[in-house]
Amino acid sequence: MKALIILGHQNPGESFCRAVAETAKQALQTAGYDVIFHDLYAEKFDPVLTAEELSLSADEVSGKIREDIQEVLDADFYVIVHPNWWGMPPAILKGWIDRVIRQGFCYAFTAEGPVKKLAGRKAVVFTTGNTPPDVEIQVLGDPLENLWKNIVFDTVGVTDFIRRNFASVIMSTPQQRQEWLQEVQQIIQKMA
Repeated sequence: MKALIILGHQNPGESFCRAVAETAKQALQTAGYDVIFHDLYAEKFDPVLTAEELSLSADEVSGKIREDIQEVLDADFYVIVHPNWWGMPPAILKGWIDRVIRQGFCYAFTAEGPVKKLAGRKAVVFTTGNTPPDVEIQVLGDPLENLWKNIVFDTVGVTDFIRRNFASVIMSTPQQRQEWLQEVQQIIQKMA
């Protein structure tokens, strides 16, 4: 069993997102998964999908992006961790979606309808924010839930999906954050 963790937080050192990602990694390893962990900012992932790259056929995609796509194709379990950035993932993570969750590899469109090539896999998205959750849902309608569940993962066929938002991080106590990390472990254990 293989798991892929993608961390998209601007602080590559210490952040609550990093603690969430590390906790998820440990829980997955304990459950017997081989884990690949990418910190997009630490790796200086280039989020720009150029017109030239977009024009490449599946057979022509090569290099690091092809390796990243293969990791997605090989994984059984996906964990994405990021802060809520204006109701979206940070740009680096959106660029990762654009360049790696590629049409022709992870999904396709046909005359008969979409082909969801990652069906049968699992995904957990952990997000953090500073807006209280009830305010975010009332005012914004939870755009991150819609993005990850209905747009990204439904498109590729991943329906065994959970998203957990931890907020308000800025107003949380060390004890609250520790309880959230225990919840991360429990969610991963339940999904594994």
